[in-house]
Amino acid sequence: MEDCIFCKIINKEIPAHKIYEDDSVFSFLDNRPVSKGHVLVIPKKHAKDIFELDEETLKKISSVAKKIAQKMKDSLSIDGVNLYHASGEAAEQTVFHFHLHIIPRRKDDNLCFTRATVAKENISQEELKETADKLKIGE
Repeated sequence: MEDCIFCKIINKEIPAHKIYEDDSVFSFLDNRPVSKGHVLVIPKKHAKDIFELDEETLKKISSVAKKIAQKMKDSLSIDGVNLYHASGEAAEQTVFHFHLHIIPRRKDDNLCFTRATVAKENISQEELKETADKLKIGE
């Protein structure tokens, strides 16, 4: 896409600190990192979000993310990682080219991605069952 910043990075129109590249996936350091070593993994073929991304490329992105996370653990002395993705404006997606964040975590880094800050309480078992029934795949 013409105006997509990630497509411009892939096409080397905008510089990036490349971490990994193959025929279908490109990975680079986020230039506005949440923590030192924050990496983005993107498909080379433009897909706006997870709904447009083909399954094989998603599998490849996941595989690359695991390898990068392991490399982070081995070389950056991290204690963990967060994998983060947002699809759609309602999910706070801001760049409309699928991307997966790999965010290195260190004890006492003061980042807060805890479920407790957003988790809904008091959901009935009936409501959980109703939702699960709507989302079940392959039964």
